[in-house]
Amino acid sequence: MGKGKEKMEKERITPVKYEEGKLIILDQTELPAREKWIVLENSHDVWDAVKKLKVRGAPAIGVCAAYGICVSMEKSHTCSYDQFRKEFSDVKDYLISSRPTAVNLAWALERMEKKLLSIGDGLCFGPSWRQEEGYLKEELLKEAHAIRREDEESCRAMGEYGLRLLTEISARKGAGEKGPEDQQPITVLTHCNAGALATAGYGTCLAPVYLAAEKGYGVRVFSDETRPLLQGARLTCWELARAGIDVTLICDDMAYSVLKKEKPHAVVVGCDRMAANGDGANKIGTAALAVMAKELGIPFFMFAPKSTIDLSTPAGEDIRIEERDGDEICSMWYEERMAPEGIKTFNPAFDVTENRYITAVVTEKGVVYPPFDENLKRLFE
Repeated sequence: MGKGKEKMEKERITPVKYEEGKLIILDQTELPAREKWIVLENSHDVWDAVKKLKVRGAPAIGVCAAYGICVSMEKSHTCSYDQFRKEFSDVKDYLISSRPTAVNLAWALERMEKKLLSIGDGLCFGPSWRQEEGYLKEELLKEAHAIRREDEESCRAMGEYGLRLLTEISARKGAGEKGPEDQQPITVLTHCNAGALATAGYGTCLAPVYLAAEKGYGVRVFSDETRPLLQGARLTCWELARAGIDVTLICDDMAYSVLKKEKPHAVVVGCDRMAANGDGANKIGTAALAVMAKELGIPFFMFAPKSTIDLSTPAGEDIRIEERDGDEICSMWYEERMAPEGIKTFNPAFDVTENRYITAVVTEKGVVYPPFDENLKRLFE
């Protein structure tokens, strides 16, 4: 293992942990000022953490929800399987209500429920219910561990596919380059945070950045600040700088100038929900970035694990977009309010990038090109 990989393994952070029967998360609302870990003990704690963005990023939310329903049900002492299943369903519905746009939240909880039902259908419940209840809880925890492990493997795979795309683009720009030591730095522009902090592993769109650094490629990242919650400034810059990766912070409205002057190899972003036709919902500001990239002839890659692709949603216009409190715009980051009292606000958390602006979708199963409505379906066949 080279020095680059040793550093990555040491500095790449895992924001959701299950240790000694406890669900522990890195409170991302405290970054970058302090690294604060908190324990989530029940469904109310988990709901609050997801709603208030203490844990965020579609894959990380899914992992947190899976463990969250386990710690919630661990404290349950029901009298029958039917009662256990009813309580489980109530907790699941409650947690799903915390953030509606990120499909991984519902996906993970529905997967946990399917696991419960598949086990329950095979058991004959009787006088030993207490023992059987313990068995159900153990099996649910195994499923949550599997969701976490699969996410980490998925991120690594997306990183490999993404890095292959970026090195091919780099090679075309610098004919004759043969290996990492010969190539110009791989340069990308990213929006929001889709790195290690948003997942259980390497991240989605930042996975190729981490892998490139491990393999010895030069890497440069331009990070949009990502108003109004500043995930790019607070989180992407924090985690990349922590890992020793060259990162430059820019304001969101500087993106066009940077794209035109620096000509990065690609724009790379994550995805919170992708419709069957390839329209992708991601952090507000993503769609404008995609339009700019296409106008300037720069590839725009959206990274979406299969769990984020929702074939039951036909198009982006069918995705429900979460709207958040206007205080995030007017006062959250300021010592004194920066907008007049009583001013009307509009604060959608996401926008939808139409498929015609997406060069390719990177998944853990490979790179998907247009026509997306046909090729995304093939991932599930």
